[in-house]
Parts: sequence; structure tokens; C-alpha cells
Amino acid sequence: MGPVSSARELALASAAAPRATAAGEATAAPRSRRAGPGWLPAVIATVAGLVAGGYRLGVPSPWRDEAATVDAAQRSVPQIFALLAHQDAVNGAYYLLMHPVILFLGRSPAAIRAPSVLAMAVAAGFTAALGRRLAAQAGLPCPAVTGLLAGLLVAAAPQVTSYAQDARPYGIVTMLATVASYLLVRSLAGGRWRWWAGYGAALACTGLFNVFSLLLIVAHGISLLILRAGPPATRPPGRQLARWAAAAGAAVAVLTPLLLVGYRQRAQIGWLTRPGWGTAAALASGFAGSRAALLPVTLLALGGAAAGLVPRRAGALTPGVIALPWLAAPAAILMTVSQAHPLFTARYVEFSVPALALLCAAGLSWLAHLTARLTGDIPPPLAWLPPAMLLVLLGVLLAGPQLALRQPGSRVDNLRQAAAVLAAHELPGDAVLYLPSSRRILGMSYPGPFRRLRDIALARSPAASATLAGTEVSPAVLRHRFAGVRRVWVVTIRNVRRPPPDSRTDRAKVALIGQLRLAGRWHAGAVVLRLYTRNAGSAAP
Repeated sequence: MGPVSSARELALASAAAPRATAAGEATAAPRSRRAGPGWLPAVIATVAGLVAGGYRLGVPSPWRDEAATVDAAQRSVPQIFALLAHQDAVNGAYYLLMHPVILFLGRSPAAIRAPSVLAMAVAAGFTAALGRRLAAQAGLPCPAVTGLLAGLLVAAAPQVTSYAQDARPYGIVTMLATVASYLLVRSLAGGRWRWWAGYGAALACTGLFNVFSLLLIVAHGISLLILRAGPPATRPPGRQLARWAAAAGAAVAVLTPLLLVGYRQRAQIGWLTRPGWGTAAALASGFAGSRAALLPVTLLALGGAAAGLVPRRAGALTPGVIALPWLAAPAAILMTVSQAHPLFTARYVEFSVPALALLCAAGLSWLAHLTARLTGDIPPPLAWLPPAMLLVLLGVLLAGPQLALRQPGSRVDNLRQAAAVLAAHELPGDAVLYLPSSRRILGMSYPGPFRRLRDIALARSPAASATLAGTEVSPAVLRHRFAGVRRVWVVTIRNVRRPPPDSRTDRAKVALIGQLRLAGRWHAGAVVLRLYTRNAGSAAP
């Protein structure tokens, strides 16, 4: 749909209230319009997502969590299951999915990130389809344009690009959450069991890749409660609520074993801290794309929430009713619980970004509608001038963050640079110590230079011990192995000044290093490489 025809449709819609419609199902719409390419906005948004996510895909260096993906997913399937029995069970589905990817495509940054790019592109497409349907059910004009804008906003979001170019499960989770939300709207509109079955399956798959994404069920429940509290003509039939409860309950029941295992392995997220107001502000800026974009995005989202609050028929969801709980509830719940038991990090609620795009797109459509009404006989294309100006402003504000994400050192760790430093400066016979032992994962993305070093603290390899970082020898054995070492590399990250208090071997590493002289120090993002020798050696660079 071109901008001229879209604006003309807008002007007509503002002159006379449209009859009740449901996206793609309006009986009052001409047959020629109903026969149009309803999925065209979704296709365009998907292509845009592929372009945005695929551009310079392999340029940013992998970081520590991507190294964990490579280490786990390249193992045999029995070895992956053995790992999951000890740790990281919540990421088991993702490692199993990535196993054939690495097997057939290799372990290059572009190859391991390809599934995330594809998933985020599909998320953009389903956001467009969902936005189109919600806009129609709310009675907003130009629902196809609204849907297209929602999908394009997802594709353009820097945070979406960040996780699209990340070999972790969050892009897949975002896709599945968007699919689940779309199927909820279709289920309420159609009422058939096949839609509810698909909705329950989508919820289960979403939780399979990230258990915290099950908070989407709470968000959807809030949306249905809002509908239930609305005017009688818009309330969903009671049987629909019962079917929603059955589908959501089935998804939780299927995932109960994973939830129990994840709870037993909760020590893996022991590094999380209690979130404060600064965390909430950072989350808001991240969702908006930048601190500078926060104000216009917030205003657009508020406009979108206010537009078309009352649906046109019973059981119909509007952008505000579905997107506001989806955007706010998961983060609010996790942050609240985290005041007692820290569980929050921004990537656990990444699946809420499409909700913000839906609100902003509805806000843009509402702004065009308001412009047409206030200006009377304004030529149709000019009604979209204010939204177009806002889109240009957002494009300018998001261009910098988008470009920054695609630089070689844009991730917290630059494992490519760390490997290059070792390759340039290591000598035969050099030893290596990882401090603490979990930092052994830093050598998994580019293992060549690391494997040429003698890992004198290692007892059993990660694969042999069914862990991500392997197991280490006792302090006595470490001291014995250290006796003949002339040069040792220490691999750690910034701000780690001391080992964990429960690691006797790590404390022994610190004591042994204290006997040597620092000969060089290199930084690769957050990764710190230190070279120690038993003599003065070369001057530190």
C-alpha cells in the first residue's frame, strides 16, 4: 500500500466512522480489498529484519556467552545431555538446536548467529501481522500501514539487532513470544481449538528456550482481564477464557520438569544483583534504542496505548490492551521479585520489545488520523507528514547505536583480539591460568592460541567433566605443576581482583602469581591478559 493511497484511506476513514471490523474478517469491506495481499506488510518487515540483522553479521567479535554456545553445541548429543544434567539445563533446547548448525555451517561468528538473525526477522514479520490485526480490531484507520510500521520498528530497534547478532537464545524467544501473542489474538477471534492448541504449543516452546518468558502468560492474562472488565459488548465469551487457561496451564505443565531442574541449578545466575532505578532507566533506554530516543518513543507509545482503547467486537484485542501488559508486566514482575532474590537482567525480557513497536506504530497511525481530522480538507498525503517527520527523527537517533553495534569491538568481550594477542606473543612452553576457573570459557571461540598453552590447573576438560569450564586440580598439584614454569599467562576479566572465596585452587593461583614479575598486560574489551615471568622479561606494552 503506497503512502498516497494509505493517506486517502485515512481521510475517508476520518470523515465517516467505519463499521465494525476484525483484521482481514470485516464483512463490510469490499471484496477487492479483502482479497488484497494481507501478508505483504509481514513479508516486507521480515525482509527488513533479515537485512538489518544480516548486515556485518560476522564483524563483531564473539563474547563469552557465545563462546559457551560454541563449547556446548559442538559436543555430541549424549555429551550435551550429560552437560545439562550438571548445569545450564535451561539452555538445553538452544544447544541442541545449534548442534546441527555448527555441524553443517561451522563455528564462525556469522554461522552461529544465523539462527538468531532468522528468528528476529520472523519476529518482525509476525509483529507486522499482529499490528495489522490489532489496528483493525481497534477501528484504527490504515491497519496495513500500522502493521507495516510495527514490523519495521522491530527491525530497526538497536536492541533487536544486538540480539539478532548474538548466538544465544533470546532472538528465538522473541520470535516465539510474538508468534504466541499473534495466535492468542487469532484464537480469540476464531475460537477454534486448533488456534488454542497452537497458542499453547507456542507458549511451551517460548518457555523451553527461556523459562522467564513464561511471564508472557501473566501479561496475556492481564490483557484478558482488561477485556473482561470492559463494556459487556466487548467482553470475550467465558468459554474463550477457559480455553486460554487450559492452553496456558498445559504449557506450564509440560515445562514443569525443566522448571524444577532450572531451580536446582539456580546457582548459575548467582552473579545477578538487586536491580535499582538505574537498572530500570537503562532498560527503558535500551528498549527505546538510545537515551536520546526515549522521549519521542515514550510519547508515541502513550499515544498508541490511548488510540482505539475500546475494541469493535467481543473478544477483540487492541494494541494497547495486548501490548501494554506484554511490555510492562514481565519486567515489573522480575524486578520486584529480584528485590528479594535477584533474577533480573535485560536480556530475560527482550521478548517484550515487539510490544513497544506495536504501541509506537499505533501512535503513528493515531497521529496521522488526528492530523486529518484537525486540518479538515488537507490533501491526504500531508496527513502523514507529522508521523513521517517523527520516523525520520527516530532514524537519525537510532543510526548511531545501529552502527556502533556492528563494530569489531562492540561486544563486552573481544575474544578475537584476545586470541590475536596470544598468537603474537606466546612462546613454546608457556602456561596459562584462568582466574577464576570459569573464565576458561574465554578460550573457546578461537581455541588455537589457547590450546598451545599448558593449562596447568586443569584436571578434566569441559567435555570430559560434563561442565562448561572443566574441573581443576588441588592446590598441592597446582604448586607441583607450577614449579618448572618460566612464563605464565593469566586470563581474566576487568574488575576481577580476587578469586571467589570458595575456590582454594583460585586462591593458590593468586599466591603463585605473586612470586612472578608482570611482563605485559593487554586488554581485549573486558578480557584482560597478563604475562608473568620469573625474570624482568620484556617491558609491558
